[in-house]
Amino acid sequence: MSVRKYLSDSSTSIEKIIDPDTQDATAIMDEDQNTTFIFENLNGGKAVGNLFSTRQKIADAMNITQGEIVSHMIHAIDNPTDTQVVDDPEFRFQEIPVDLMKLPLCKYFPEDGGRYISSGVIVSEYGGKRNVSFHRMMIMDKDSIAVRLVPRHLYTMYNNAKKDGKELNISICIGARPEVLLAAATSTAYDADEMRIASAMVKKSFGEPLKMGKCDNGLLVPSDTDYVLEGRITFDTTKEGPFVDITGTYDFIRDQPVIKIDKIWACKDPVMQLLLPGGNEHYLFMGLPREPMMFKTVQQAVPRTHNVRLTEGGCCWLNGVVSITKNKEGDGINAIMAAFTGHPSMKHVIIVDEDIDIFDDRQVEWAVATRWQADRMLKIEGAAGSSLDPSAEGTTWKLGIDATIPLKADKAAFRKATY
Repeated sequence: MSVRKYLSDSSTSIEKIIDPDTQDATAIMDEDQNTTFIFENLNGGKAVGNLFSTRQKIADAMNITQGEIVSHMIHAIDNPTDTQVVDDPEFRFQEIPVDLMKLPLCKYFPEDGGRYISSGVIVSEYGGKRNVSFHRMMIMDKDSIAVRLVPRHLYTMYNNAKKDGKELNISICIGARPEVLLAAATSTAYDADEMRIASAMVKKSFGEPLKMGKCDNGLLVPSDTDYVLEGRITFDTTKEGPFVDITGTYDFIRDQPVIKIDKIWACKDPVMQLLLPGGNEHYLFMGLPREPMMFKTVQQAVPRTHNVRLTEGGCCWLNGVVSITKNKEGDGINAIMAAFTGHPSMKHVIIVDEDIDIFDDRQVEWAVATRWQADRMLKIEGAAGSSLDPSAEGTTWKLGIDATIPLKADKAAFRKATY
């Protein structure tokens, strides 16, 4: 099924028994985030960590190159594709007893509110609209989950259902393919269908749309998923958190809705996907879906825009790099302003020439060191920034660096010798 097909010979198997309420799994994943770890016995089941913890792993799983990820996502957003409903024995699930406390999930950090589902995406439908989105989910007991709902699409859908006096039916998918995870984290218009975006990515790379199966609650979910939890977002609320967010710092406790789980389905020999909070995989699935919008806005200002990247050092959220070819002086500053428009949570951005590999931090720093003077930067005071930035106090300063070669300069003086 989904997770197993992405495991490789380079994955490292951990045979020892992992206690779900210690941080043993966290320590192993954090020590080497580039390596995929298979936990053979986490709370009696099998789990995997760092499955998609590098851009290269995500690109390989989608049958594209690392540099094509942004254009691949832009194509899917602009050309959503219908999914395909299947009833194939290969994708049939078995029902397992409802007991969340027996699943191979863990408490990642000592002050966490409990064990968390961190890689699950929630599928829901209401009023003719389908939504697919990431949410952190804290296990409360055998059939109850506290879910963090930020004021976006699922939050709106849930409140619409509440106004009608109804609980919102959902299905939680764990172990979905990377196209589904990326689409679930993409910012779209309310009436857009993230599953059709995922389907477009799958079809472009593999020639066929995303396959879907129907749950007992009527919701369609990706067929090649390891676990599906059917449930309802109820009218009840409870304390959710603390939880380590993308910056590696603890987020605070809030009153949040309670999910009641009615059924749990699993594929044959399921593998639970763990996603390390504040780790590289968390960065990538939160940040990568913001890059297409950055690219689009910068390209409107500077037509010869080559690629954009939110850097791992900036949690794939606060710091960015953009590669352009200037048509006129001032394009670097225009690219800075456009990049901040495309990703308003970003705090720092560096603009470089097309010869700089934006996926190589050393090359980017070299461009700043050798091509930039401090008179070519843009400082913006009092801007709205990211609530995830612990240094921000209501508003934030933003800084853009134009590390491109001046058009009138002797370009040979700025280029590295070759042989």
